[in-house]
Amino acid sequence: MLLDEILTFNQQFVENKEYQVYETSNLPNKRAVIFTCMDTRLVELLPKALNISNGDVKMVKNAGAILNDPYDSTMKSILVAIYALQADEVFVIAHHNCGMKHFDTEGFLEIMKERGINQKEIDSLDVDVNKWLTGFEDPAKSVEKSVQVIENHPLLPEGVPVHGLVIDPATGKLDLVKKGY
Repeated sequence: MLLDEILTFNQQFVENKEYQVYETSNLPNKRAVIFTCMDTRLVELLPKALNISNGDVKMVKNAGAILNDPYDSTMKSILVAIYALQADEVFVIAHHNCGMKHFDTEGFLEIMKERGINQKEIDSLDVDVNKWLTGFEDPAKSVEKSVQVIENHPLLPEGVPVHGLVIDPATGKLDLVKKGY
């Protein structure tokens, strides 16, 4: 079982004080917050491709690095990074070959039903499911949209640059979508 494997490893990790190489403060050394996708290919590649280490930035993730609602937990996290944790810049970084590109909402809902969720439960949600579970067609355009949501937020302080990029999950190459300066 994965949990047992994790707990066994963690016990040895702590006993051997392997955490010491990761010690840092809660404030980002490079005074930035990165909003990116939760894709597993980016876990180690993204920091290496950006020359960031543990403690350098605040990292916020979701499926596709999609920000549609200016009042969701993603935007709240970005604002907390800025106001409470001294981040001075925001980076929105999506990636090529993302699973949210051409996302099949109907197919996804069918998978939910196969796993025991019935249509009545789906219909009871307080959101437009098709809008909520939407993906995107072009990662650069999705980044532009997320950048606009952040830039136009009434609580974003003036002078905070919001940058947009797309990373190649195979090579780490960055494509600039928007320079926020």
